Amino acid sequence: MITFDLDMLLAAQVQFPRMFGLDVQLIHDSIFLAINVFILFTFLSFLLFNPVRDMLNKRREKIQSDIETAGKNKEDAIALKAEYEAKLREIDKEAEKILSEARKKALKREEDIVNEAREEANRILERAHSEVVLEQKRAVDEMKKEMIRIASAMAGRVVAQSMDVKIQDTLIEETLKEMGESTWQN
Repeated sequence: MITFDLDMLLAAQVQFPRMFGLDVQLIHDSIFLAINVFILFTFLSFLLFNPVRDMLNKRREKIQSDIETAGKNKEDAIALKAEYEAKLREIDKEAEKILSEARKKALKREEDIVNEAREEANRILERAHSEVVLEQKRAVDEMKKEMIRIASAMAGRVVAQSMDVKIQDTLIEETLKEMGESTWQN
């Protein structure tokens, strides 16, 4: 019966070959292949994986450095912006101060011009008043001369025969004194 089973087994093998033949050569080849794969993996790890890891680490460090630089640049930009805004505020204050001073100077100059104009008007009025007074005096003097001439002419006719020049001058002076200054000024 054992032979029968072996015969059947051999017949089944011929008819149905084994799918997975486990013999010594296969085991030897499998172990050799596993060792070669391990050696290859180790060798490639040193040749490829480590440089790639180093490259990735360097890239990570560069990115971190770039992020830090960008953060520093952003802080510098914010500080610069604040500084420029402060300078703009100072410039606005200074411009307002200059405009304020210009307004004050303009108002002062306006006041000076108005005061000068008033003073000039007062001088003109005083000059006009003094001219009026002078004209009044001239008119009074002319009137006195005219009155003297008229009085002389009248007195000369009346008294022409009996009076001499001395008496005539005395009479004219007395007449003028009697009439007085206030009569001529009105």
